[in-house]
Amino acid sequence: MLSPEQIQALCESSRPKLEAMREALRAQGSALVAFSGGVDSTFVLKVAVEVLGDRALALTALSASVAPEEEKEARDLAARLGARHVVVSSNELANPSYAANPTNRCYFCKTELYDLCEAKRSELDLAVVLDGFNADDFKDHRPGHKAAKEHRVVSPLALAGLTKEEIRAWSHAMGLPTWDKPQMACLASRIPYGTSVTRDRLLQIAGAESELRALGFRQFRVRYHQDVARVELAAEEYERFLSADMRSRVNAALKALGFKFVALDLEPFRSGRMNEAAGVAPAAGQGRPEAFSLPVVG
Repeated sequence: MLSPEQIQALCESSRPKLEAMREALRAQGSALVAFSGGVDSTFVLKVAVEVLGDRALALTALSASVAPEEEKEARDLAARLGARHVVVSSNELANPSYAANPTNRCYFCKTELYDLCEAKRSELDLAVVLDGFNADDFKDHRPGHKAAKEHRVVSPLALAGLTKEEIRAWSHAMGLPTWDKPQMACLASRIPYGTSVTRDRLLQIAGAESELRALGFRQFRVRYHQDVARVELAAEEYERFLSADMRSRVNAALKALGFKFVALDLEPFRSGRMNEAAGVAPAAGQGRPEAFSLPVVG
């Protein structure tokens, strides 16, 4: 969690990046934001609405890989920001290449998303599609970025060089409730590569994570291993989980969803662990996006 002093310092040092991002969006004239309701896309939408007004549109794509709570949160956030907002259905599960769950699964998911975004952008004659890819995302395996390049999607956060901490700091400064929101990768990321993605498995994972969220946990994952639910928790949440009462409640809730065994991972949650386990590294040559150039801010 960022302290008030850290937030202030991050905002001060990254102000030129934010101003460059604003000027770049202003130059576009209009934009469609691929909006999940997460930290990054919410910040992009906030800035886009500030700069472009009703010439900015948020598009949220829903499928079985999206946690049910995320739909309501996306709708509420868009309304709070005063953004025009459309919700469409996504059916990446119909693509056998996605359902097979290869290490580049996200490429097929993002291809479906950006096809939907491009269709709506073209229909409404908007200038560009924006995503929430940030400067830190180059450090991890992000096959979805290839789909973004193929669809000429603009990544204003990465172009401006804004890091995750800087985005959280500015989100706090702007009063966005997402500033400290845990990362919310799609539910398919809970399934090990090579294990097929099915609607039933996604619903089982979604139900398990909803149960943990209802019990007050914030930063966690429920990893799917057939009969076993492997729970990853942030280090600060271990103590509460380990009480006899809480263990019993979690065990009962997850078994009621069809898991036969519930296990706690002894390594705390951190993003990217499933990629590491599969030996997947960031793609070579995954460089700076080139959809447009940022103006120089002196």
